[in-house]
Amino acid sequence: QVQLVESGGGLVQAGGSLRLSCAASGRTFSSNTAMGWFRQAPGKEREFVASISWSTAIIYYADSVKGLFTISRDNAKNTVYLQMNSLKPEDTAVYYCAAGPVPAQSPRPYPYWGQGTQVTVSS
Repeated sequence: QVQLVESGGGLVQAGGSLRLSCAASGRTFSSNTAMGWFRQAPGKEREFVASISWSTAIIYYADSVKGLFTISRDNAKNTVYLQMNSLKPEDTAVYYCAAGPVPAQSPRPYPYWGQGTQVTVSS
């Protein structure tokens, strides 16, 4: 099992920045583990934000966040980050991190999920 705990969410004004963290633990968290960030706004489906392979050689971003958000990871700390800049009200959502075998851009390949952290961007 892999346990994931997100932190860093909160309320920010449009144009502001937030940095989300996701700390992973568990015996099955290994060098094959890719990580992803997803978000879900009220009444909407969960959508892909960014993903990163263990080695960081493979990184994907949703078109809506390219150039604004940056995903990174510190494998020594078993932690993945999402730096979010120039936030917009439409970025308001619950943000989830996920762990799985590949840095997929859809939720299905990820067997492990955190509980989510709320990000609210005011206009």
